[in-house]
Amino acid sequence: MHIETVRNEALSENGYFLYDAGEAVVIDPMRDISPYLEKLAATNTSLKYVLMTHFHADFISGHQELAAKTGATIVFGPTAKPLYRAHIAKDNDLLHVGESTIKVLHTPGHSLESTSFLVSNASGKDIAIFTGDTLFVGEIGRPDIVQQLKSEITPEFLAGLLYDSLRNKILPLSDDIIIYPAHGAGSDCGKNIGNSPVDTIGHQKKVNYALNPQLQRDRFIAIATEGLPVPPAYYPFNVLLNQSACTTTQEEMMRNGLHPLTVNAFEKAREENAALIIDTRAVSAFSTAFIPGAVYIALDDQFSKLTGALITDLQQPILLVLDEGTEQDVISRLVNIGYNNTIGYLQGGIEAWIKAEKNVAALLHIEANDFENNYHQQQGICLMDVRKTCEYNSQHIIGSKRFPLGEIYKWSKTLNPDNTIHLLCSSGNRSATAASILAACGFGNVLNITGGIQALLDTDLPRSAFQEPVSQL
Repeated sequence: MHIETVRNEALSENGYFLYDAGEAVVIDPMRDISPYLEKLAATNTSLKYVLMTHFHADFISGHQELAAKTGATIVFGPTAKPLYRAHIAKDNDLLHVGESTIKVLHTPGHSLESTSFLVSNASGKDIAIFTGDTLFVGEIGRPDIVQQLKSEITPEFLAGLLYDSLRNKILPLSDDIIIYPAHGAGSDCGKNIGNSPVDTIGHQKKVNYALNPQLQRDRFIAIATEGLPVPPAYYPFNVLLNQSACTTTQEEMMRNGLHPLTVNAFEKAREENAALIIDTRAVSAFSTAFIPGAVYIALDDQFSKLTGALITDLQQPILLVLDEGTEQDVISRLVNIGYNNTIGYLQGGIEAWIKAEKNVAALLHIEANDFENNYHQQQGICLMDVRKTCEYNSQHIIGSKRFPLGEIYKWSKTLNPDNTIHLLCSSGNRSATAASILAACGFGNVLNITGGIQALLDTDLPRSAFQEPVSQL
């Protein structure tokens, strides 16, 4: 038996490929199924099952396309109701792949249909468990996603189910079984997922609070539901897409977006489609010149998550301004999370726009050393930190206000557009995103702190200016 990980770094997502004696299974496949097809060819195996731990919220799964291309059977656990052909396994059902056996363990909590898959070898020894979003390294799956679709299913109710799942299905397992979770550090599907890609049941029993046998049910529910950030807006829509029948391939979706548009065609497409412009260039380039109204989202490991948090309509027509050579990467990331309506990108980039003598805007910014002087000289400076709550709680500038970027359209309504606003994040990318959105909303006095809090740490600001760390603000 062999297990290989297929990782999507942009989403901190883990899919898996297991093969044994000429047969294979894929667990939680990504939208791009090419890595799995390549592994099938390389190992000379046939795909028997595509195992789905749940209906994913943070990405569009490739399970339907993969099953259609290979003839494999899609398998969900109990209570799942996909709107396409799939095998709905019962709790404790056994699936056979080569000489290995896979036991279906219904582990609701993250969602009602959440299921783990326990793998044993030819000798009957339990070797590995694919836990989906039930159990991560050092963390558990958040129990509040389903509420975005069904308000009557509360996070507290699901947390109670998760408590039972962990106690009845996971804790009794042998300590040497290896956990293969669906997410790693950086995913928004858990509050504080550990850095290790895999771990053993035994070690997690020692270090993961959720597996502490002394933890009482009420306290578990309180911990599991407290401090959860607002789920990205696209999550419930992706759940519905993964539940619905899909006949369009990723290749077709990619092809729709890979349209180079001249300046005039770009302008026309924007007007006729009420399209949103997303600019993905380096923050320094964007700050110098961008198309008025464009939203800046850096092409880094936050791109997919920020796009999903900021653009609530998956059908929103999107136009792109990007660096040459990044077209495939950008559009692939959009398609992976359900944004299938990219209608083209600006041929020749911002340089072509400027050459055509079209209007451009620039972001106001302030260097860290200059901000340091302002910080000493001014009282009541308006400093807004757009990082996540956990980052802010770890370390922030005293006097700053916490305004998470994912909630900008909510908190921007509380601001006075005539005030001078300083924006701060960890490196300057996310605060530039916030600045671009505020600029599009009519704010004219927004200063992005170049380099973010990392640059401020290199100034002569005294340590007393930094609050670190606190448990909750």
